[in-house]
Amino acid sequence: MTSTDNRNTSTSRDGGAKLFYKMAAVLGCFTRARGQLSIAEIMEATSLPRTTIHRIVASLRDVGLLDQDGRRQTYRLGLKMFYFGSVVIANLDLNHHAHSYVLALHQLTGEIVHLHMFDGSQMACIEREEMGGTRLTTLTTIEAAPTYCTGVGKAFLAFQEQELILRIVAEEGLEPRTEHTLSTLEALLADLELTRQRGFAVDDEENEIGVRCIGAPIRDSRGQVFASVSVSGPSARMPLSRIQGLAPAIIQTADEISCKLGWSG
Repeated sequence: MTSTDNRNTSTSRDGGAKLFYKMAAVLGCFTRARGQLSIAEIMEATSLPRTTIHRIVASLRDVGLLDQDGRRQTYRLGLKMFYFGSVVIANLDLNHHAHSYVLALHQLTGEIVHLHMFDGSQMACIEREEMGGTRLTTLTTIEAAPTYCTGVGKAFLAFQEQELILRIVAEEGLEPRTEHTLSTLEALLADLELTRQRGFAVDDEENEIGVRCIGAPIRDSRGQVFASVSVSGPSARMPLSRIQGLAPAIIQTADEISCKLGWSG
């Protein structure tokens, strides 16, 4: 291969990488709060030229990653994205390694145990263990939970960079779910600092009246918090004194799952 061929190959590779990043930037514009976007809105969010946006959007639509609403001239994420997300969840190391620990925590506490991971906007439920009327029920779902007012969410949020915290706050708006919701940035940041200090988060009827929840962070092999595990139950059965007693077991469960994922502690 000549030097000219090498230069052409390198140029082609660089061009392909740049296009990929531009396509990723377009897909990254879509959030739960901004589920449908026009070409102009995508341009504003990415700072890419209109011709580039038109070309990328057309390609993504052709392969099913975007859908177009012809009446409103807007675009939304396509069902192919849901398919990819389902494949990711089905093959998660988290789900495989965490199940026995989640089950053991449920049997120890007798309360509902949730395993969630951050999906880029909210906390997606990977597994829920609860005791029904006659038997133990394992539920796997992609049900989402807010980050700012739940035990699983705050256990994740407390260990993130300030930039991500502010983005999530801007997207979710700190909508008061109950009279106890921390609906100002100052109150939330103070609570996240307390979570970092003690190693667990508390949802004190912030998401639902009559329900308290304790969450602890789960780390990947690099030590980055990306998921969390929690125990929740009726407030009458979960006074603050019991929360303090349950916290060590929840933290231990989160740490054991993290170690299974390669975290060295």
